[in-house]
Amino acid sequence: MTIHDLEPKAVFGNFYKLTQVPRPSGHLEKIQQFLLQWAAERGIEAFKDGGDNIVMRKPATPGMENRKLCTMQAHMDMVPQKVDESTHNFETDPIETWIDGEWLKANGTTLGSDDGIGVACIMAVFEDNTLKHGPLEALITSDEETCMWGVNHLAADTLHGEILLNIDHESEGEFCIGSAGGINVTATLGYKPVATDPEDIAIKITISGLKGGHSGLEINQNRANANKLMARLVRQAIKDDDARLATWQGGNMRNAIPRTAEVVLTIPADNEEDLRELATYCQKTFTDEFRGVEDAVDIAVERTDLPAEQVPEEIQDNLVSAILAAHDGVLRNIPSIPHVVETSSNLAIVTIGNGEAKVLILARSSCDSQLELEQEMFESTFGMAGMKVEYSGQYGAWQPNFDSPIAAQMAALYERLEGKPAKVEVVHAGLECSLIGQVYPKMDLISFGPTLRSPHTPNERCNIPSVGRFWRFLQTLLAEIPEA
Repeated sequence: MTIHDLEPKAVFGNFYKLTQVPRPSGHLEKIQQFLLQWAAERGIEAFKDGGDNIVMRKPATPGMENRKLCTMQAHMDMVPQKVDESTHNFETDPIETWIDGEWLKANGTTLGSDDGIGVACIMAVFEDNTLKHGPLEALITSDEETCMWGVNHLAADTLHGEILLNIDHESEGEFCIGSAGGINVTATLGYKPVATDPEDIAIKITISGLKGGHSGLEINQNRANANKLMARLVRQAIKDDDARLATWQGGNMRNAIPRTAEVVLTIPADNEEDLRELATYCQKTFTDEFRGVEDAVDIAVERTDLPAEQVPEEIQDNLVSAILAAHDGVLRNIPSIPHVVETSSNLAIVTIGNGEAKVLILARSSCDSQLELEQEMFESTFGMAGMKVEYSGQYGAWQPNFDSPIAAQMAALYERLEGKPAKVEVVHAGLECSLIGQVYPKMDLISFGPTLRSPHTPNERCNIPSVGRFWRFLQTLLAEIPEA
């Protein structure tokens, strides 16, 4: 069985088309062109707005013209993550899918169901002229995964909908009415490299095998962060083995928990065996600490060419200490909803070498004062290492509306169709609803979708049966949207 055999074909057929078009964040020209051409071939009104979003419009089916206008919304970009041995190029290569029981997966890469399934559902609705629905518009946004560029540049006169159906939630039967805000934290330090000792040897250490994950949805799963583990190992190597740091590269996306990290250290040749024993000790320690969560922690040690330069000793010590001390993970849960994370941070990317050190973090919170506290914490931590801390891409929390009419209607509809109660939830992930709601404050906003697991990792997967149930739910919902 392949993706071409899956039902509903209306959704999976369009999702397959999306897998054939490269669309990593920051490289969306091909997918934008594809969507515009796809719409033109079907006579669907479509255009690209000033935020590089694709907007589509479809009139109501006869007799449904008096229904509230619904805006269906998803994002076009995907997170580019792959296993270490993969040669996949996200800017040129299609995603290869395969089926594992009830799950659709990709071959060594992220699947792109976040949020390709949402886009595929919109495409399926817009090309099917047999469905009953009121007036519709679609907003397919750009670069949601990196900086929410599209909704940050959404004009106030672009959309006309009274209801926003955001198809970017990962659990069938859950209807999200609130989400966390966030901010990008960047700490940098320039330094003048010093020459390495020609009598030393160079050792490359790689930490891999970690699960990683979505830094909003899975930050509460107690998964290991490769940069934090590496900081522990490197600090001990400096202390015990006279190690010097030459380079560090860990993580590659702010919103993905880093799965791998690699450093090059220089040490006296006599200390090589001790450093190897330290790596073995750390692998056992980390495996024990994360037992039941991380089952494949691997630390590889190998000799490499001696670099010409390394980080000055004092700067090196301060940098490693700052990375070790910087907060990572859950800071606290929402006091009134204790099962939902309120505030967290993901120490996502560390790059050190060639005279520059940079640490990239994504901080999240549904409480403005706690988000401010996180910023103060990072300023304090990295400031002690002499680093400059800057902020970008801030978006506010989507404050829940517990009296949302569309949430009440959808919860009742789900129970009617599936025979079990729905969940109305607030989530810790960042959703575009928060920014759309700021531009269109009268919109009734909700986020939902079929079941996805482990987005932002090569283990991303989409539950096939849930897509069929979601498609039935979506068709029924559109046919029952209330009158304006």
